[in-house]
Amino acid sequence: MAATTSATDLDRVVGKLQALVRIPTVSDRNPARVDTDAFDRLLAEMETQFPRVHAGLELTRVGTHGLLFRWPGASDARPVVLMAHLDVVPIDADAPWQHPPFGAEIADSPTGPAIWGRGTLDDKGCVVGICEAVELLLEAGHVPAQDVWLSFGCDEEVSGTAALAAVDHLRAAGVRPWFVVDEGGAIAHEAFPGVKPPLGVIGVTEKGTTSVELVAEGRGGHASTPARNGPTARIARAILRVEKSPFPASAPAPTLELMRRIAPHVPLPLRPLLSRADRIAPAVTRALLAAGPEAAAMTRTTVAATTLSGSPALNVIASTAKAGLNVRVMVGDTVAGVVDHLRAAIKDDSIRIDVVESGEPSPVSPMDDAFRLIESCIGEVFPDAVPTPYVMMAATDSRHFTEICERVYRFAPFRMTKAQRQAIHSYDEHLGVSALVDGVRWYRTLIERLPA
Repeated sequence: MAATTSATDLDRVVGKLQALVRIPTVSDRNPARVDTDAFDRLLAEMETQFPRVHAGLELTRVGTHGLLFRWPGASDARPVVLMAHLDVVPIDADAPWQHPPFGAEIADSPTGPAIWGRGTLDDKGCVVGICEAVELLLEAGHVPAQDVWLSFGCDEEVSGTAALAAVDHLRAAGVRPWFVVDEGGAIAHEAFPGVKPPLGVIGVTEKGTTSVELVAEGRGGHASTPARNGPTARIARAILRVEKSPFPASAPAPTLELMRRIAPHVPLPLRPLLSRADRIAPAVTRALLAAGPEAAAMTRTTVAATTLSGSPALNVIASTAKAGLNVRVMVGDTVAGVVDHLRAAIKDDSIRIDVVESGEPSPVSPMDDAFRLIESCIGEVFPDAVPTPYVMMAATDSRHFTEICERVYRFAPFRMTKAQRQAIHSYDEHLGVSALVDGVRWYRTLIERLPA
């Protein structure tokens, strides 16, 4: 059984998360714009806050500021990797934060006292949860049944290379993990309309993240003499055509299993439908499409126009107009298929389609003994939650670990309301104090339950 957390332990772990959140480790695709001093201070602070982790585990630096720890266990036959990342996304200076984004203040939230600040949920909460669990187990003299690796990337938010370097290190050392756990799912409250219990959603795969740029070119010129079908007009038309041509929808196996698992908790008229989700997949797909954008995204590849550029001045017709598209590639689709779909939807050969970043969807991890171990730990620490697989919409560093491990799961063991999930990469990001404590308990329970 996992140990309970005393008031002293609570104060200790809350202070540790506050210390890390107050250091603004913002990553950037341009290395010259990264505040390396902030990352240096974060690593020094981690050594201060987690002395036993740094003294008792073997440490390898990966990338510029990534960390890879090895905790030798009684056996190295089935090693486990616990992951999180140290970097955060930038702050929108105009966003209406209730509390300073790097203040890590303790203040009330709708669910009780919480730590407010950038990175509490994404992803320093997991960093602290993992390290504090290991710190407490080391203090108790625990030796894990299997080797435990801790992998903390420093550039996850910009699709950087630290995680790739960690994978290369493990591959060179002949380490093939039994399973990997990274951020992703959560104990999600208010996950589906009409479903009262929270869902312990475990990502068994994630969509591929691909960036595409549409480019239209022309002569440009003076804005007083515009010609029809200039670059900006063609880009605008292309965006509208893409929006009117969604990808085909088809609920993948993890989504159908999610529906089947929540069937006992939905309103009575829906129970027969969802309990047979795997046998009536088309009907379930149609229901998800009708349930709103979050649910619809579970069924198909999505495209969002995110950036636009044109003329450098109001009185100049653009000679080049561009639109950036963020594509989340569903399991079963491919990047090449995405480009073909966009080309067919746009119906304009003058629009160039450039793939800026290519990411295929991850393989689906099996729901076998490793998955069941994660489920059982959810059941112990969060007995009110319904554990279930799902397809993760966002990208994590763990996608790189599929090269050396077939069991890669995405789960952050924290209770999150819908409002909290919406705050990730937005404003008012916060993590409940009790949720942080439960997260430490979950990681500790997982490590203690590793089988020989």
